[in-house]
Amino acid sequence: MPGELAFLIPTFLVILLLVLFFSFVPVGLWISAAAADVRVGIFYMIGMKLRRVPPHRIVNALIKAEKAGLEISIDKLEAHYLAGGNVDRVVNALIAAQRAGIDLVFERAAAIDLAGRDVLEAVQMSVNPKVIETPVVAGVAQDGIELKAKARVTVRADINRLVGGAGEDTIIARVGEGIVTTIGSATSHKQVLENPDSISRTVLAKGLDAGTAFEIVSIDIADVDVGANIGARLRADQAEAEKVMAQAKAEERRAMAVAEEQEMRAETQRMRAKVVASEAEVPLALAQALREGKLGVMEYLQMQNIQADTAMRETLGGGKSGGQDQK
Repeated sequence: MPGELAFLIPTFLVILLLVLFFSFVPVGLWISAAAADVRVGIFYMIGMKLRRVPPHRIVNALIKAEKAGLEISIDKLEAHYLAGGNVDRVVNALIAAQRAGIDLVFERAAAIDLAGRDVLEAVQMSVNPKVIETPVVAGVAQDGIELKAKARVTVRADINRLVGGAGEDTIIARVGEGIVTTIGSATSHKQVLENPDSISRTVLAKGLDAGTAFEIVSIDIADVDVGANIGARLRADQAEAEKVMAQAKAEERRAMAVAEEQEMRAETQRMRAKVVASEAEVPLALAQALREGKLGVMEYLQMQNIQADTAMRETLGGGKSGGQDQK
């Protein structure tokens, strides 16, 4: 029994060491690289492990590039991986560019990939242009009729402008702006309906792809529909606004007239109050004049007679007028 343990323990240790060795040292990957005639040392792969770089990512990409006839150093691939790039996508893009005859170097492809763009898709778009469909764009012609247009923009990716160039949203916005401008410059909406390709020619001539990552190949108007009569609606709104303003001014004038009338009535009431107050002072003034001898008794009686005669005449005059009215 002790002899068997003495035999099993070393065997177990050897097996454990072999398992640890093969789990840490990518021997199978080294054999695959050697079979593909890619010279990568086993100790270099161990160094990649220590640098926390997956050896299979770098070595498989290097094998792919070597078989495609690309000359890429393993140091560049490892540096691109450590910078956060996608090594497989960059190598695939370089292979696709080589097959399509597009001049694309590793540094440019790596820069495009690190900029957050899909470099492989960009190469594919350089070979096969992509069609971008704009949303419905509404414009108003000079006769006030609204037109709604939808366009299909065919674009080709420009590899040299992918880094720092604007994207598809900018293309859509510029095309929409060009459609609105073209419709707005038309004298009549019928001109646009008769020749919708005039929108394409005008917009395409503006050079809308400047500063973008794409080259506009063509702009095709997919659909043009007649919308609302914006001019008539604006005129109706203007008339309604003028009506409201006129009503407000009329109400203001009426309020001012009412205020003036109330002021006149108040002034009349104040004058009447003054007259009543003045008349109330007359008897007092007559009594004061009698006491002071400024007015005689006969003069006072004569004045009373005159007032009575005047009141009688007014009464007779009113009764005569009333009789004529009865006749």
